[in-house]
Amino acid sequence: MSGGVDWDAPADPSAGLFGFDTPPEEAALVILGVPWEPTVSYGRGAAETPARIVAASHQLDLYDARLGRNVGPEVALAPLREDWLALNQGACLAASQGDTTAVNEASARLNASLAEDAAIHLAAGRGVGVLGGDHSAPFGAIQALAAAQGPFGILQFDAHHDLRSAYEGYQDSHASIMHNVLERVPEVSVLVPVGVRDYSINERERAAKDDRIHTFYDREIKRATFAGRNWDDQCAEIVAALPERVYVSFDVDGLDPRFCPRTGTPVPGGLDFAQSLQLLEFVVASGRRILGFDLCEVVAGPADEGWDLDVGARLLHALAGLCSTPA
Repeated sequence: MSGGVDWDAPADPSAGLFGFDTPPEEAALVILGVPWEPTVSYGRGAAETPARIVAASHQLDLYDARLGRNVGPEVALAPLREDWLALNQGACLAASQGDTTAVNEASARLNASLAEDAAIHLAAGRGVGVLGGDHSAPFGAIQALAAAQGPFGILQFDAHHDLRSAYEGYQDSHASIMHNVLERVPEVSVLVPVGVRDYSINERERAAKDDRIHTFYDREIKRATFAGRNWDDQCAEIVAALPERVYVSFDVDGLDPRFCPRTGTPVPGGLDFAQSLQLLEFVVASGRRILGFDLCEVVAGPADEGWDLDVGARLLHALAGLCSTPA
């Protein structure tokens, strides 16, 4: 597929993700853009990212030193679905009017539709990644992956636990994604959140009581680091909590806010960009397989301020490479 590619040439501005126009049916990995954010409780803008990530992705050099190969032509971004754009617009309007029932109904429709799309690609042997949107966006894809692949664990990069039930009345809130996964997707056997630093006491107690949840709080990571424990040792401990098959859920507010400062609910602290990628590298080096992923809460700024999109495109590239790496 990549024969004759000039890897030193700039991407054609009219080209697709990472500078290629690979049709989804010919890709090893399909990215489903989910422009969804009606339940956002603070800053908006993540719904614009699936439409704007392509231009940012053209700024990347595509060689991945972690994998020792170029990543790009095997990945396709599926065309954005107009019905999802319209559904998001209507649900955001309903949210602004306090109509939680309408938002909950729209969320259920989105989840079902995304699950159908993801299932088609998975049945054809293609990997699936989700680009949000807020962190509620990938739920349908997680359901489809569970139905297709059976048990797996989730590695969650996040500032928040996301274990609240029907937050602000929204059953599929961005603050409820992991609560919903644990309650409604029994195939998820383990949840390993990393970088969590902003949560309620109820979430903390839920995480402590549920033997499926193994949390690596940001405070504990920092205290260990300050005491001289290196990140390699901490990565090995985190990876040891994961099963052999892993789904990665990456909310960018898990990072230090200097990397994606426009994200909807930024929290001081968090992981360094390189720390996150090293942890992902440890997952793959351990022999574990990354089955799929989502990348959420990247908020696109003005056209002349592309930092958040640039970071998001680089995270998407890294995740795509790891997910499309043969087991």
